[in-house]
Amino acid sequence: MPGNKGGLCYVLAALITPLSMAQPLAVRASHSLAIARPAEMVAVPWTRVLAALPGALPQKLVVRDGAGRSLPYQVTKPDYDARGIRAGFADLLFQYDFGAGEQAADFTVDSSAAIVAPFPSRTFARIVPERLDDFAWENDRIGHRAYGPALGAPDSGGVGKEVLVASGIDVWSKRVRYPVIDRWYANGSYHRDDGEGMDMYKTGASRGTGGTGVWDGERLHVSANFARWKIIANGPLRSIFELAYDGWDAGGVRVAETKRFTVDAGHNLDLVESTFTFDGPQELTVALGITSNSAEKGQAAGTSVHRLPRLHALAQWEVRKSNGALGTALIVPEGITGFAEDAVNQLILARVAPGRPLRYYAGAGWTGGGDFPGREAWLAYVADAAARAGAPLTLTYPAK
Repeated sequence: MPGNKGGLCYVLAALITPLSMAQPLAVRASHSLAIARPAEMVAVPWTRVLAALPGALPQKLVVRDGAGRSLPYQVTKPDYDARGIRAGFADLLFQYDFGAGEQAADFTVDSSAAIVAPFPSRTFARIVPERLDDFAWENDRIGHRAYGPALGAPDSGGVGKEVLVASGIDVWSKRVRYPVIDRWYANGSYHRDDGEGMDMYKTGASRGTGGTGVWDGERLHVSANFARWKIIANGPLRSIFELAYDGWDAGGVRVAETKRFTVDAGHNLDLVESTFTFDGPQELTVALGITSNSAEKGQAAGTSVHRLPRLHALAQWEVRKSNGALGTALIVPEGITGFAEDAVNQLILARVAPGRPLRYYAGAGWTGGGDFPGREAWLAYVADAAARAGAPLTLTYPAK
């Protein structure tokens, strides 16, 4: 049956050729800034990977930089569609440290014959039902949490349950690069520094670092605790999740909000995309806040506030008596309308339309973490982060 054998060989060759003869995908990332850009995230659409490497699998890839060094990577999936189905993959992610003056870098993406083991997680997010529905997240630089429905519920059983209605964003200061959320909650001692860092940030009913509200020109109208959560990606290089806040009365306008957080390894500021829904006015003024005094009782030793209109940013530096100093910041790349303050918050203002996301960056840096020895280092970091937000990477795919 020579004819059949020839046909079988042809079919096998057609099946094998795409993977065995496929050329690595070449990727060039470039930008226009002269500053260093450490931990810059490169996001290659998965469709690009498949076009170059048909049949590629997320667990069988090798990503190399121009020097041939293998880089950790992550493959993300798209968010659920309207039917609750996840189909295919979204992006191949990897990071690169651009040096000062280095405005382009080359990479290759190739298939691996062997399974690639998971990379160590440098970002992490989860709901914490054992602590009254906290939602906590971290990367290798800083940690945060937001307060959930169980914390806001009344103590109906009279058992002394903690009750706090607040939509501010808490800060957890880390000394270490590895994940600590699970360990700190398990130990239950995160208000004391046992060598890994601590929660020394008093949020209360303030905006914390990055909480929002509607500003009517005189006062802030804020939501209650988040009502729902959803995790979209969870490390090792990037975690993405959403927190949904049910409608509240904002001076006669019913407003609801969904925040999508993108948490990248190696960064002190997270990207937040807040989408507000409301009827009536075409736009509202939203305030993003930083609590004016986050120090625990007896720890405050001086605060400096920095309104930075040229950077579309608000920064703060708080010195503690015995726990070092903490920098916080907000950056709104697409523009702001001004600044304000109330009894407990410093505020940066922006206009929003219903259904259109407001993009901003929010986060903190602690002297105990080793990256920010003083205020000037923090302000320089904020300035560089603002510049980077306004000059994203451009990706091209040179032919081999």
